[in-house]
Amino acid sequence: MSDVKITVFAAGPCVVKGQVQLVDGDGNTWDTAGKKSVALCRCGQSADKPFCDGAHKRCGFDDACSPG
Repeated sequence: MSDVKITVFAAGPCVVKGQVQLVDGDGNTWDTAGKKSVALCRCGQSADKPFCDGAHKRCGFDDACSPG
């Protein structure tokens, strides 16, 4: 697996760059083969969970977080 970078956007998704395997709690996987990045929903309103579909813009989601 190559280097992976996760960027958390204050009013949006977590964007994961790099090759990753995405697995749910039951061991089922999503096909992310060939994708250079995926955006994961944080607002809970996406119709395409676990992926972001931009719903955070419509629902007013804002969750500023920072390390430390």
